[in-house]
Amino acid sequence: MCFCEPVSFAAGGVLVVGGAFAGWKAFKVNKRYFPVSQMPTLAGLQQLMEGHIWMGVNNSDPSMIWWAAMGFIFFSWLIWPVWVPFSIYFLEPPASWRKLPLLGFAIAGLVFGLILFVPHLFHPDWVNVRINQQSLSYEDTMFLDYLIPRWLTYVIYIFLLVTPAMISTYLHIRLFGLTLIAVTVVVYLFLTYAYISFFCFLAGLGTIHLIYIIVWNKCCRECPEIFR
Repeated sequence: MCFCEPVSFAAGGVLVVGGAFAGWKAFKVNKRYFPVSQMPTLAGLQQLMEGHIWMGVNNSDPSMIWWAAMGFIFFSWLIWPVWVPFSIYFLEPPASWRKLPLLGFAIAGLVFGLILFVPHLFHPDWVNVRINQQSLSYEDTMFLDYLIPRWLTYVIYIFLLVTPAMISTYLHIRLFGLTLIAVTVVVYLFLTYAYISFFCFLAGLGTIHLIYIIVWNKCCRECPEIFR
């Protein structure tokens, strides 16, 4: 997390445990929930990566900083743009018109994520983590910086994350989409000095809402015939 090593590990641990519980509950309630149930787990693993970045910073270990930062941006740039639309696609009713565009978003997220992440494997110096106002700031270079402005890269990224949630059949998934929009606004207005770290942390906390959806079987509201 943005502030310190113990908080990162604590947040990661809570989210991983919450995701494990949500996954267990998904199998008991309805297996369609399972991909959604693992968003807290993935968010927790990402926070654990950031905990190791702090550990590397505190111990002046550049090697640990690099591999942990690569783990962190693996989730940021590659996992989330794929997993969010895929999990919502998996949740949709079989005959829903939304399934095709959601699958398209997942494929687009995969292509976009590979473009963002893979070049860092060949250019380790592109990963540059700094401490800014007691928070971790990822001042990295991206391949797309040579093609389009950085702000446009972020607009595409947010579009690929938020739109699948907002077109979902289910009210509570759309509310999760609104949570992502709110997180984006808060980070843009107040937390730009460490925006990647704060966005991932706050969005990770937002996945707790998904545990609530599964435990209380909230998708039954729109599709009782599937989520009985």
